[in-house]
Amino acid sequence: MSSATQRVLVALYEKQLEFEFVTVDMRVGAHKQLPHIALNPFGQVPALEDGDIKLFESRAITKYLAYTHDHQNEGTSLIHKEKHEMAAQLVWEEVEAHQFDPVAGKLAWELVYKGIFGFQTDTAVVEENEAKLVKVLDIYETRLAVSKYLGANDSFTLVDLHHLPYLNYLMGTQVKKLFEERPHVNAWCKDILARPSWEKTLALQNQP
Repeated sequence: MSSATQRVLVALYEKQLEFEFVTVDMRVGAHKQLPHIALNPFGQVPALEDGDIKLFESRAITKYLAYTHDHQNEGTSLIHKEKHEMAAQLVWEEVEAHQFDPVAGKLAWELVYKGIFGFQTDTAVVEENEAKLVKVLDIYETRLAVSKYLGANDSFTLVDLHHLPYLNYLMGTQVKKLFEERPHVNAWCKDILARPSWEKTLALQNQP
Protein backbone atom coordinates (compact mmCIF):
# COMPACT_ATOMS: atom_id res chain seq x y z
CA MET A 1 0.00 0.00 0.00
CA SER A 2 1.41 3.39 -0.95
CA SER A 3 2.17 6.07 1.61
CA ALA A 4 -0.26 8.36 -0.21
CA THR A 5 -3.06 5.81 0.15
CA GLN A 6 -2.24 5.48 3.84
CA ARG A 7 -2.70 9.24 4.30
CA VAL A 8 -6.20 9.10 2.88
CA LEU A 9 -7.18 6.07 4.94
CA VAL A 10 -6.08 7.77 8.16
CA ALA A 11 -8.22 10.79 7.29
CA LEU A 12 -11.24 8.57 6.59
CA TYR A 13 -10.81 6.80 9.90
CA GLU A 14 -10.26 10.08 11.80
CA LYS A 15 -13.47 11.45 10.29
CA GLN A 16 -15.30 8.19 11.09
CA LEU A 17 -16.58 7.96 7.53
CA GLU A 18 -17.84 4.82 5.84
CA PHE A 19 -16.06 3.96 2.61
CA GLU A 20 -15.45 1.22 0.09
CA PHE A 21 -11.80 0.36 -0.41
CA VAL A 22 -11.08 -0.75 -3.97
CA THR A 23 -7.73 -2.42 -4.61
CA VAL A 24 -5.85 -1.42 -7.76
CA ASP A 25 -3.45 -4.15 -8.86
CA MET A 26 -0.36 -2.18 -9.81
CA ARG A 27 1.58 -5.38 -10.53
CA VAL A 28 -0.42 -5.81 -13.74
CA GLY A 29 -0.56 -2.09 -14.53
CA ALA A 30 -4.19 -1.54 -13.54
CA HIS A 31 -3.31 1.96 -12.32
CA LYS A 32 -2.42 2.90 -15.91
CA GLN A 33 -5.62 1.51 -17.41
CA LEU A 34 -9.34 2.17 -17.33
CA PRO A 35 -11.25 2.55 -15.10
CA HIS A 36 -8.55 3.94 -12.78
CA ILE A 37 -6.92 6.22 -15.34
CA ALA A 38 -10.26 8.04 -15.60
CA LEU A 39 -9.98 8.92 -11.91
CA ASN A 40 -6.30 9.85 -11.92
CA PRO A 41 -4.92 10.78 -15.35
CA PHE A 42 -1.36 10.41 -14.01
CA GLY A 43 -2.02 6.74 -13.31
CA GLN A 44 -1.17 6.91 -9.63
CA VAL A 45 -2.96 5.95 -6.43
CA PRO A 46 -5.04 6.87 -4.56
CA ALA A 47 -8.17 8.38 -6.06
CA LEU A 48 -11.49 9.16 -4.41
CA GLU A 49 -15.04 9.11 -5.72
CA ASP A 50 -17.65 10.91 -3.63
CA GLY A 51 -20.87 10.92 -5.61
CA ASP A 52 -20.15 12.85 -8.79
CA ILE A 53 -16.96 14.34 -7.32
CA LYS A 54 -13.66 12.71 -8.26
CA LEU A 55 -10.33 13.62 -6.67
CA PHE A 56 -6.72 12.52 -6.80
CA GLU A 57 -3.55 13.61 -4.96
CA SER A 58 -3.59 12.43 -1.36
CA ARG A 59 -3.26 15.80 0.36
CA ALA A 60 -6.06 17.25 -1.76
CA ILE A 61 -8.25 14.31 -0.75
CA THR A 62 -7.50 14.65 2.96
CA LYS A 63 -8.26 18.37 2.83
CA TYR A 64 -11.50 17.71 0.98
CA LEU A 65 -12.56 15.19 3.61
CA ALA A 66 -11.64 17.53 6.46
CA TYR A 67 -13.43 20.57 5.05
CA THR A 68 -16.55 18.84 3.77
CA HIS A 69 -17.08 16.83 6.94
CA ASP A 70 -16.23 19.43 9.56
CA HIS A 71 -19.42 19.04 11.54
CA GLN A 72 -20.31 17.88 15.01
CA ASN A 73 -20.12 14.10 15.48
CA GLU A 74 -17.96 13.64 12.38
CA GLY A 75 -14.79 12.55 14.11
CA THR A 76 -11.64 14.62 14.54
CA SER A 77 -11.85 18.11 13.06
CA LEU A 78 -8.33 18.02 11.51
CA ILE A 79 -8.54 21.72 10.56
CA HIS A 80 -8.73 25.15 12.20
CA LYS A 81 -10.90 28.07 11.17
CA GLU A 82 -9.78 30.67 13.72
CA LYS A 83 -7.31 32.81 11.80
CA HIS A 84 -4.28 32.50 14.09
CA GLU A 85 -4.54 28.73 14.34
CA MET A 86 -5.41 28.48 10.65
CA ALA A 87 -2.29 30.44 9.77
CA ALA A 88 -0.10 28.10 11.80
CA GLN A 89 -1.71 25.04 10.26
CA LEU A 90 -1.28 26.32 6.70
CA VAL A 91 2.39 27.10 7.28
CA TRP A 92 3.20 23.71 8.80
CA GLU A 93 1.27 21.88 6.09
CA GLU A 94 3.69 23.45 3.62
CA VAL A 95 6.66 22.55 5.83
CA GLU A 96 5.61 18.90 5.81
CA ALA A 97 5.12 18.84 2.04
CA HIS A 98 8.27 20.75 1.06
CA GLN A 99 10.80 20.24 3.88
CA PHE A 100 10.00 16.88 5.53
CA ASP A 101 8.42 14.78 2.78
CA PRO A 102 11.15 15.00 0.10
CA VAL A 103 13.87 14.07 2.59
CA ALA A 104 11.86 11.36 4.35
CA GLY A 105 10.81 9.94 0.99
CA LYS A 106 14.41 9.57 -0.19
CA LEU A 107 15.41 7.91 3.09
CA ALA A 108 12.44 5.55 2.95
CA TRP A 109 13.39 4.60 -0.61
CA GLU A 110 17.00 3.89 0.31
CA LEU A 111 16.43 2.21 3.67
CA VAL A 112 13.11 0.42 3.16
CA TYR A 113 11.92 0.09 -0.43
CA LYS A 114 15.28 -0.78 -2.00
CA GLY A 115 15.58 -3.74 0.35
CA ILE A 116 12.13 -4.95 -0.65
CA PHE A 117 13.00 -4.74 -4.36
CA GLY A 118 16.47 -6.23 -3.95
CA PHE A 119 18.38 -3.05 -4.77
CA GLN A 120 21.54 -1.87 -3.03
CA THR A 121 21.34 1.08 -0.65
CA ASP A 122 23.26 4.18 -1.71
CA THR A 123 25.03 5.20 1.51
CA ALA A 124 25.97 8.62 0.11
CA VAL A 125 22.31 9.45 -0.50
CA VAL A 126 21.43 8.23 3.00
CA GLU A 127 24.13 10.39 4.63
CA GLU A 128 23.12 13.44 2.60
CA ASN A 129 19.47 13.14 3.54
CA GLU A 130 20.13 12.25 7.17
CA ALA A 131 21.94 15.59 7.44
CA LYS A 132 18.94 17.34 5.87
CA LEU A 133 16.55 15.52 8.20
CA VAL A 134 18.56 16.65 11.24
CA LYS A 135 17.98 20.28 10.27
CA VAL A 136 14.24 19.69 9.84
CA LEU A 137 13.93 17.83 13.15
CA ASP A 138 15.83 20.56 15.01
CA ILE A 139 13.18 23.02 13.84
CA TYR A 140 10.45 20.55 14.78
CA GLU A 141 11.96 20.18 18.26
CA THR A 142 11.77 23.94 18.78
CA ARG A 143 8.17 24.04 17.56
CA LEU A 144 7.06 21.04 19.62
CA ALA A 145 8.65 22.46 22.77
CA VAL A 146 5.84 25.04 22.80
CA SER A 147 3.11 23.13 20.97
CA LYS A 148 1.95 19.54 21.51
CA TYR A 149 1.23 19.17 17.79
CA LEU A 150 2.86 20.84 14.81
CA GLY A 151 -0.21 22.53 13.39
CA ALA A 152 -1.89 23.58 16.62
CA ASN A 153 -1.06 23.49 20.30
CA ASP A 154 -3.61 21.00 21.55
CA SER A 155 -5.19 19.29 18.55
CA PHE A 156 -4.17 16.73 15.96
CA THR A 157 -4.57 18.18 12.47
CA LEU A 158 -3.80 17.36 8.86
CA VAL A 159 -0.25 18.55 9.50
CA ASP A 160 0.46 15.69 11.88
CA LEU A 161 -1.61 13.21 9.86
CA HIS A 162 0.39 13.78 6.70
CA HIS A 163 3.61 12.78 8.49
CA LEU A 164 2.40 9.35 9.55
CA PRO A 165 3.33 7.09 6.60
CA TYR A 166 6.98 8.09 6.34
CA LEU A 167 7.36 8.36 10.11
CA ASN A 168 6.23 4.77 10.40
CA TYR A 169 8.71 3.59 7.78
CA LEU A 170 11.64 5.53 9.22
CA MET A 171 11.02 4.29 12.75
CA GLY A 172 12.05 0.86 11.53
CA THR A 173 15.42 2.08 10.25
CA GLN A 174 18.68 3.53 11.55
CA VAL A 175 17.13 6.98 11.23
CA LYS A 176 14.94 6.27 14.27
CA LYS A 177 17.71 7.55 16.52
CA LEU A 178 17.41 11.05 15.04
CA PHE A 179 13.82 11.24 16.29
CA GLU A 180 14.57 9.67 19.67
CA GLU A 181 17.41 12.10 20.36
CA ARG A 182 14.92 14.97 20.43
CA PRO A 183 12.55 14.55 23.39
CA HIS A 184 9.66 16.66 22.08
CA VAL A 185 9.88 15.15 18.61
CA ASN A 186 10.06 11.68 20.14
CA ALA A 187 6.96 12.30 22.30
CA TRP A 188 5.07 13.65 19.29
CA CYS A 189 5.99 10.61 17.19
CA LYS A 190 4.84 8.18 19.88
CA ASP A 191 1.60 10.12 20.29
CA ILE A 192 0.53 10.23 16.66
CA LEU A 193 1.77 6.74 15.74
CA ALA A 194 -0.43 5.35 18.54
CA ARG A 195 -3.63 6.86 17.17
CA PRO A 196 -6.40 4.30 16.52
CA SER A 197 -6.80 5.65 12.97
CA TRP A 198 -3.21 4.72 12.16
CA GLU A 199 -3.58 1.29 13.76
CA LYS A 200 -6.69 0.67 11.63
CA THR A 201 -4.80 1.75 8.52
CA LEU A 202 -2.00 -0.72 9.24
CA ALA A 203 -4.55 -3.45 9.95
CA LEU A 204 -6.20 -2.87 6.57
CA GLN A 205 -2.82 -2.89 4.85
CA ASN A 206 -1.95 -6.22 6.47
CA GLN A 207 -5.12 -7.97 5.39
CA PRO A 208 -4.41 -10.81 2.92
